[in-house]
Parts: sequence; structure tokens; C-alpha cells
Amino acid sequence: MALSCLMVSFAPSYQQFPRACANQDALLSKECCPPWEGDGSACGASSGRGWCQDVEVTQEPDGPQYPFSGLDDREKWPLVFYNRTCQCAGNFMGINCGDCKFGYFGANCNERRESLRRNVFHLSRAERVRLVSYLNLAKHTVSSDYVIPTGTLQEMRNGSTPLFADVSVYDIFVWMHYYVSRSALLGGPGNVWTDVDFGHWAPGFLPWHRVYLLHWEHEIRKLTGDTSFSIPYWDWRDARGCDVCTDELMGARHPQDPNILSPGSVFSSWRVLCSRPEEYNSRGVLCDARPEGPLRRNPGNHNRNVVERLPPSEDVEFALSLTDYDTGATDRTANMSFRNTLEGFGDPRTGTGNSSHRSLHAAVHVFMNGTMSSVQGSANDPIFLLHHAFEAPATPSQYPESNAPIGHNGGYFMVPFLPLHRNRDFFISSKDVGYDYSLLLDASKYQRLSESIRPFLEELWGVWGWLALAAVVGGILSVALAAVIVHTKYKYGGFTWLHARKWRNLFALPESEPLIFSPDSEETGYNYQSTM
Repeated sequence: MALSCLMVSFAPSYQQFPRACANQDALLSKECCPPWEGDGSACGASSGRGWCQDVEVTQEPDGPQYPFSGLDDREKWPLVFYNRTCQCAGNFMGINCGDCKFGYFGANCNERRESLRRNVFHLSRAERVRLVSYLNLAKHTVSSDYVIPTGTLQEMRNGSTPLFADVSVYDIFVWMHYYVSRSALLGGPGNVWTDVDFGHWAPGFLPWHRVYLLHWEHEIRKLTGDTSFSIPYWDWRDARGCDVCTDELMGARHPQDPNILSPGSVFSSWRVLCSRPEEYNSRGVLCDARPEGPLRRNPGNHNRNVVERLPPSEDVEFALSLTDYDTGATDRTANMSFRNTLEGFGDPRTGTGNSSHRSLHAAVHVFMNGTMSSVQGSANDPIFLLHHAFEAPATPSQYPESNAPIGHNGGYFMVPFLPLHRNRDFFISSKDVGYDYSLLLDASKYQRLSESIRPFLEELWGVWGWLALAAVVGGILSVALAAVIVHTKYKYGGFTWLHARKWRNLFALPESEPLIFSPDSEETGYNYQSTM
């Protein structure tokens, strides 16, 4: 099926900021309710898909980590920018309710489909090529659906002077990860609050990144028309080095400069953005999405006082043994917290929070020793996707509804997503949002074995035609050679160097129990006896 035919099944899925709402009228009215193209009504109201409604934010108290109010555009998201958005019905989703909830497909969003996230090393060669090609396509395709703000709402004069910029499909997500984790700008150069993060260091860490990957996955499907695409994961447990750092996958090390990527990798030409948080903080400004140089990575040459090695299996098992999702202040100091230990700030042997060493999730970032090691700029490195796709399974306790760090209470809308998503709504099984993991297959070890050998079988299937042709040609040559030998025997039988016995000896194959020729027999008759 042609790519153009496949793509018509996708309605636009918007994040921060949809083009339809990145204008003076929408910012001044604080309303983001675009029409659905299916019927021309706002939010598809005429078709019962959704309605334009006031945004109701949670009033539960936040924790003490951020002691300000009314200074940051991300507070009480998305009220600073919009206080009316589309409320979608049923399985509909999206900024204009023209899309389907994760895991649902079809014109009426009533087709349930579950995708499988697989180990990146279980992909066939063709699937690995496709993954790299899709990433590169997203990096070099300007987004047609949304833009990024290059200034705060105050700098936009409360919306009368919109400040937005075009970036690629891939870089929209780079910018989102920067924006959710940036320091709070309190006004003027260097006047920032660094102890704040709306997507890390607190309970929202796992649900936020789940939604992030789901939207990213959806955008790749929309861009390529490949509805089967699913982000693979890197199982880094017990790895001795960055085994995904090859030119076939995420890029090998440059032979002359170990801090950048090999010229044999397509990622060596990529330019990063939003990777200099100290510079933005010193100037008191937002990242403006200008290119800032190549991807940097030097895996293994990191600070060993912070991270010893890539995480071992026993650290993962300890985190999975913790029954409380989060504890105490639900930040980096949380003790015996599954979230804090998994995120890498809790000791993976004792569960004590605020550890001086980084483990598990954070350890992988530190180990990469480059762009990945900066929280705000880490999504520039494509390894980020494989790393975050490797979620640890858990059945933890209830999600906190109040007194978590700002942005992390259960009822808080995730920054900076539009359409809106509450933290608690994605504190659920992955199957409920349309995907599962190959490492969690319920069947026996044979099903897992089948998954692991699948790429090798696919490679064999891809070349079986050549193998069959080689076998046929080899058979023909063997028959022809045998015919020549027989013809030569009868024509030149008098020549001792062409004697039949010598020919037979020349082409004889060794036996498991060799047969002994009897010297007393005639040359035309053979008595065989075994060596026993």
C-alpha cells in the first residue's frame, strides 16, 4: 500500500505547542479548541467526539521543594497559556479529538490493537535499518503540526507577540524533555531555581516518560505510515560496555576523537539543541532551539566515583522487591522507594535515598559520558529512547495525590503535553495503553527462545533463495564431473594414473569405521572387513 494511503488513517497528534493554537488569538483568549477536519466543528462536537471545556486543575497542595507561585509558566499546567481545551469522549483523543487513545485504531477508535516492544538485539537486520532510518527521517523533517515557544508568556507580552519556532519532528521531543526539566526562571540573568523538575526526581518520572514515548512512537507511525512500528528497548543489565554503540545501531566511537560518533553512523551528522542549561540559566532565558554542535558520547570514560559500571541484575531485582512506589517527601531523599531506587537516587542495596552514587536509570545516563549525561539535553541522543523503553515491571502501591514536588501529584496535568494527561491516568499496566514487552511474555522459555532467534531465522529466510540456487548449481556440477570421470575411465582405462581404483580412493570419504582393502583379492573384486 502506498505511503500516502496509509497516512490518511492518522489524525494529527499535538504536543507543545499545536500550530493551531500558537497565534495571538488563541493566546489572548486562552482557548485551544481547534476544529476537527472530519466535520469542521471545534473538538468534533458535531460528531460527538468531544467538547471545548474549561480546564480544571488539581487543588491538592504541593511539596515544599518549590517555594514560589506565579513565576513559572509550567505551574498549574496549562492555565498560563490556555484555560479551555478539548475534552474528548470515549476512545477519542488529541488536541481536536481527531485521534484515538493509545492502543486504539480505526475511524471510530474502536479497534483494539497491542504492539510489542522487543529487545533491540532481537530485531532483524532489516528492522534495525528501518529503526535508524526512521530516526533519521524524524530528525530531518520539519514538524507540520506543532512548534516550540522561544520565550516565556511574559516575553510574549501575554500573547500579543507570539514567539515560536519550527523544529523537526525529533527535536520537538528533545525540546519537550528540556522544557519539563529546566530550571525555573525567576527574572533576570542567573536568577533561577534549580531544585525543580516537572518530569524527574519525583513520582511522575515513570508515567511522564511513558506518555512521552507513546507520543513519540505515534509521531513516527504518522510520519512513516508504518502502523506496526514500536520502540525497541536496550536491556543493559550486566552489559560490560555500550553494546548498542555500533554504526549499525546507535553509532560507534570516532576513531580519532573518542568524544564524538563514528563518521560511519548517520547520527554523526546530527546537531543537538537545548544541551547547555548552564548557559541558559546564566542568561536567564529559554533554549531557543539553535543547533549547538554534534552529539557527544564517550561511554565508559565517566566519573567512577559516581557510577562504577552499567547496572547489574541484582540491582534491578532489589528495586523490584520494593513494595512502595514512593515514600516520605517523594523526591530524591525517599527511602525504600521503588521509584527513587529505579531512577537511580536510592541505593540499590539498602534503599537509602539521596545516595552519593548513581545507579540503575541514572547510571546509564552517566555511563554515556556526553550528551546523554545532561538531564535537559539527554533526549538528543537516540540511545535515550532505547534506554527509557526498558521499563522495569512492577506492581507498586498507590500513586500519591498530594504533597509531592510540584507537577507530580496524581491529578496534575503533565507538562508540557497538549492534549492533557494526568499523572495518575498513566499509572497503569502497559497493556492498558496498548503495548507489552517481549521479556514479559507469559509463555514458557521456548517462546522467549523463539523471540531471540527470530532475527536469525529472518536472515536465513532472506537468503534461502540463494542457498537453494547454490545447491542446484552444485548438484549440476557434481553430475557433470561424475560424467567426465566415467567417460575418461572407459576411454583411457589403460593409463595407470587414471586407474578406476585410484579414482575411487581419491574421491572416497572417511568412514566412522574405516573399511580395509584385502591385498589378496583381485583388483576387480573387494572383500571388506571392519577394523573390529
